[in-house]
Amino acid sequence: MTTDTSPTSARLSIEAVRPLRTLDPDGPQEDLTWLDEAIGDAKVVAIGENAHYHRESYLLRHRLTRYLVEQHGFGAYAMESGFVEGWLADDWVRGGQGRPGHVLANGMTSLMGLWTEMGAHLEWMRQHNLDAAGPVGFYGIDLSGSNVSLLPGLDAVIAYLAHADPEFEMDPRIRETASVFAAPSAFSLSQAVAAYGQLAPEQRDALTAGLAELTARMEGRRLDYRQRTTADTYERALRSLRLTVAIDAIARAMACGDQDSLFSNRDAAIADTVEWILRREDRIVLAAHNGHVQRRPALLPGMPPAATMGMHLADRIGEDYLVIGITNGTGQTLNTGADFYDGKLFTDLEPPRPGSLDALMSASSDGPFATDLRRLSPTDTEAVRAVSEQRLGALYCDVRPLDAYDVIVHLPQVTAAEPDAAALADSPHDVQQAFSQWTP
Repeated sequence: MTTDTSPTSARLSIEAVRPLRTLDPDGPQEDLTWLDEAIGDAKVVAIGENAHYHRESYLLRHRLTRYLVEQHGFGAYAMESGFVEGWLADDWVRGGQGRPGHVLANGMTSLMGLWTEMGAHLEWMRQHNLDAAGPVGFYGIDLSGSNVSLLPGLDAVIAYLAHADPEFEMDPRIRETASVFAAPSAFSLSQAVAAYGQLAPEQRDALTAGLAELTARMEGRRLDYRQRTTADTYERALRSLRLTVAIDAIARAMACGDQDSLFSNRDAAIADTVEWILRREDRIVLAAHNGHVQRRPALLPGMPPAATMGMHLADRIGEDYLVIGITNGTGQTLNTGADFYDGKLFTDLEPPRPGSLDALMSASSDGPFATDLRRLSPTDTEAVRAVSEQRLGALYCDVRPLDAYDVIVHLPQVTAAEPDAAALADSPHDVQQAFSQWTP
């Protein structure tokens, strides 16, 4: 295989291509030994995705997670899903009771758990934990309530205070106001944003002030609360509250026309959560979108550069943070148009644009493969350096791959994941309605 760095025919040399024989999580692992050298002593291995809900991305993450757990002792799987809701999934994978469909529908947010591939991943974690010397925990890193509703985090704090400070009476107007723009699922985000926009300014101010007072109380009584409950339950409640405050701050900014805060404030908050998990776990598998895990600013069309979660983590833990980016060839991808909310969940994915990172990877092999960007030949390095954009879903964004990622895994074809019938049955009505209109 030759290397030609012209925009239309650039490809990597055969030495840079590490073929993946299968995406089957139950398959043999001999083709993953390249990970041993790639990850080194990293404490956080982030695995990206080009877009949400791809079957192949779920399978890849499951397979890589199994290898990192079984061969390198990783003890946590943390993913782009609500922090508060994640405790339900964590309890289940550690042997707790509950129907799998209920856990998938309620233990993850933003539709992340509604797929059979994610269900199989959780089931493996549960079976692994039955006799493992060190169990694997599940963590949500994201804002709860599908990034818009304050109620999951607020209710978690209220439940905690009922034990830690039973004489304290929180102002009921805080929850009443939060209830006005609560969203049952990701399909109700636009309605929730509109409802917040209709709140009177004094209502928004009172909500923000009430959350600030609640935070001050939680932080000021830290020693008392930890003694009355446990350090773990206190820290969990405080993290829930801080993420709730982040949602409120984003809602306020967006109501004032500051759309950029949605990305920058959210990524700073989820980086804080990953750092919080690192105080509990030695090594973490971190699953999130390429746009969050990359070690470069997010350069989305029409928006100014925004610091990503990956940038925050790289700044805080340095070489302990390793990033595996994902590129795709053809197939289906998440529909980001307005008709997504009408049940058109996926759209056809065209072949990658010449000169893009996805095109370079697609030209380098017909099957799935990995390439370690830190161990390329000079010629291959120049081929990657010549790339200036990558595809996220169906959109193209500026990128410097050598700065953004450590490893790239290419999936030549991606398809829609398979909906989990039991999870859908336990989902809110708006989710069931949207999925009923979707024809895979």
